[in-house]
Amino acid sequence: MKVVVDASNVAHHVKNENSQPQMVNILAAVKALEESEDEFVIIADASLRHEIDNKDAFLKLLESDNVEEVPAGNDADHFILEIAYSEKAKILSNDKFRDYAAEFKNINSFRIPFVIKDNRLTFGRPKKPKHDKNILQNISDEIIKQLNFRKWEVYTGKEGLEISPLNIAKQAIIRIDDENNINSKVENIFSKIPMFNKIVDMVDDVEIAAPYVIFVLVHPKDYKLAVKNAGNISVTVADRLGLEKKPLIAVRNDLFTKPGTFELNILLADEVTETAPYNVLVRVSTHDEVFIKKNSRNIASTIAGRLGSWKFPFVSVKPDMLLQRPGEFEIELEKGGKLDG
Repeated sequence: MKVVVDASNVAHHVKNENSQPQMVNILAAVKALEESEDEFVIIADASLRHEIDNKDAFLKLLESDNVEEVPAGNDADHFILEIAYSEKAKILSNDKFRDYAAEFKNINSFRIPFVIKDNRLTFGRPKKPKHDKNILQNISDEIIKQLNFRKWEVYTGKEGLEISPLNIAKQAIIRIDDENNINSKVENIFSKIPMFNKIVDMVDDVEIAAPYVIFVLVHPKDYKLAVKNAGNISVTVADRLGLEKKPLIAVRNDLFTKPGTFELNILLADEVTETAPYNVLVRVSTHDEVFIKKNSRNIASTIAGRLGSWKFPFVSVKPDMLLQRPGEFEIELEKGGKLDG
């Protein structure tokens, strides 16, 4: 394989403590190409001899037959591309040459990207550290644990039932009916106590009128299905249970719920809070920062749906240099502040 080395780009890849391009980078490229037994030529622009850290070594390199310096006033990048295209050679460079895309087609197919570490050059892009595939669930779990520690009740069911409008309605009916039967048994026990019947009579009207709020927790892929059928689910539940008011259906994306399944967090309306009690600060490694920021809305939705709050907590994500490995994070709950809707 023929290779054209973009000497300036290679030299600038890792600079020294004085922000100078380094001769050792070019030597690392030479060594790597010799080891791979590739035919190569090194092209340097005229300004590099004045910028590079080891000028004597660079001037000596210029004496080699396979090294050429582009005269001052000429476009070194254009010269490199011309040679590569005419010789059907690859270009060792991390420069994408965007300014020349109109003239030279498919530049990326000609480029060989590289990394230099410990004075050794490796061909190809550096492998990005893999994300911890469960990091979103782990973050949500930790938030829930901290809320529990602060005595807030959070729904923790994660088994998941097969999603369909019918199954959601059935499960809601069963859960509400079971809850009512438990309450009836408690009332029967306490009704033997003097004055209890009078107290029950006083609050009966309130309990009958109090609508339920059913938080339907779904995977983001199933969100539209649940929202589309929320009205029919509400009517069916009210009709089957003989409720005077239809329950409110709130569909929430939930990070613990697998595609094709759902969970229900069912609360009385007066148990639902307007806002979440805490906002959330998530500190992460730089490897995970972009990924977590993109999914911060789903973290907020998960917490709101399991906590039972109308508004989402505000989830802010900050990189932390002390967290170096992918998957590492720290959670801090912040009282008050703005809340997401």
